[in-house]
Amino acid sequence: MQNTKQIPETSKCATKIYECKKLSNAKILKVLESLRKDEEFDIELKTDDGRVIFAHKVVLSSASPYFHAMFTNFSEKNQDFVVIRNIDYLALQLLVDFIYFGKIMVTEKNVQVLLPAANFLQLIEVKDTCCDFLEEQLRITNCIGTYVLADLHSCNKLLTISESYIQQHFSDVVDADQFLSLSPEHVANLISSDELIVLSENIVFECVIRWVKHDLVSRKSILPHLLEYVRLPLTSLNYIMKNAVEEPLLKNCPNCKNYVNEALYFHSLKPDDPIPQNIRTKPRLGDKVIFVVGALGILEGHVITEWYDPKINRWQSFTTIMTPHFLGSLAVVKDNFVFAVGRIGYSLDLPCQSVNVLDVSSESPHWKPTTNMLVKRRNLGVGVINDYIYAVGGFDGNSSVNSAEAFDCRTQTWRMISSMCTRRDSVVLGVLNNLLYAVGGQIIQYKDQYNSSIQYLKSVECYYPSIDTWKPVAEMCVPRIAAGVGVLDGILYVVGGYDGTNTHRSAEAYQPSTGVWTTIPDMHFCRYYPGVTVLNGLLYVVGGCDKNTPSLDSAEFYNPNTNTWTMVTALLNVSRTFFGAVAIDRSRYFKTKHS
Repeated sequence: MQNTKQIPETSKCATKIYECKKLSNAKILKVLESLRKDEEFDIELKTDDGRVIFAHKVVLSSASPYFHAMFTNFSEKNQDFVVIRNIDYLALQLLVDFIYFGKIMVTEKNVQVLLPAANFLQLIEVKDTCCDFLEEQLRITNCIGTYVLADLHSCNKLLTISESYIQQHFSDVVDADQFLSLSPEHVANLISSDELIVLSENIVFECVIRWVKHDLVSRKSILPHLLEYVRLPLTSLNYIMKNAVEEPLLKNCPNCKNYVNEALYFHSLKPDDPIPQNIRTKPRLGDKVIFVVGALGILEGHVITEWYDPKINRWQSFTTIMTPHFLGSLAVVKDNFVFAVGRIGYSLDLPCQSVNVLDVSSESPHWKPTTNMLVKRRNLGVGVINDYIYAVGGFDGNSSVNSAEAFDCRTQTWRMISSMCTRRDSVVLGVLNNLLYAVGGQIIQYKDQYNSSIQYLKSVECYYPSIDTWKPVAEMCVPRIAAGVGVLDGILYVVGGYDGTNTHRSAEAYQPSTGVWTTIPDMHFCRYYPGVTVLNGLLYVVGGCDKNTPSLDSAEFYNPNTNTWTMVTALLNVSRTFFGAVAIDRSRYFKTKHS
């Protein structure tokens, strides 16, 4: 382990005062201090710079195991002069004063010398106070220094916390020059972690190359060892060809070229081919996955929950998470909690008020009922703003409704909000700039059990939570019910749906700054009641049904940068329509199954 001390930066003027009650008996301390002032001492502590601190052996021994051992078991017990090596004079003075007074002030100016000195003298309370102080001051600019300092002085709690901080802010941390001074062991430890959160594995590859080039002569030989932990196969084929294949450091290193060839082979695999089992093909926990729940026509109790891993292009089934008797529109809160609200399905399916929640980050995820809605709904729209879930429109068993309600996840309570301007069944709801957009839908009215009227809508309205008001916005190009909606880069996308005659493959986009809908290229398939979610800058559309197929097992995604649709080559394990799809954080429960 490299022994280079890195001084962590902290915010200015920060202090932390620690007072030890067992060392603060005022009367005794007053007497001892008077003896020090009168030079009635029996030991002189001399630092490397020649300065001296006066003290009493018995007092030092009572507080510090280091001094206790020195003055009872070693030759220093008979001496009145001791040299204390490798401890800053200021730190030693502060610690001796602490032993006498039971109080010490930790600041950004002294913490870097106090911590090692307190650790050396085995003053655990002061060491812990320094660690707490550094934890409170963790920043992008100082987390590397704190991480190294904690490791150097065996501050296990601070080490864990600073390491976690680096993992969560890795993309920003690696841009700092302090990263370049890390030891090989520290770099390997950080990049090998499943907990490392990066938008792309490209960042990990590039920081390794940058770290090696910073001291090419001494670090070039370490590159193969570090590449062992870079998940190069999980980058795009285009990135591998442009950056890894063409990187001179890798071209001239046979061991490094093996990792590049492995990544190229990974991208030649077909969806049904077995995946090589090693750390480089294992996605990190911070990645997002697509989680789908429910499907039409599958018997209750069967496994109908699965998830898509974009890093390895696989749909994988859960064997333990079962869909309960309901099937509701899905909403995600804080990336881990999935709510199923109401019911979606055919017109014969009864509306319901039930709401169930699934914590996918738990060790054993399972659905739990939570507070019911105030209104029974089927084919409703659901959206999330901050910690509020909004349930809008739907069908109540007799007719389409325009009512709406909001669920406070903190208090677990529902309340009614203003009704929409229009009744909307099979409506879809998008959230853009903390506003709700209710898109399309239909108005169903039953005159009697044999007669009904249906109006298909292309209208859209927007809800402003701050003023509890719905306002109309521009209409879509065509009517759409049971479409899919997603928000990507400040644009609202609506795809597929049905207009009473045709199932659409068309898609359109709404930009608030212009206030108009514009068409984008058609999807490959017509999709009615698809699942739609946004993942890694792409708009995914999953399953659904068309004129000839009651449910589809395919998925495709739209790339706004290229304005194109691309089919996902991996097929779902179960063809699906009337289901929910959301993007969630990968947890430990989402384990890749290798063929």
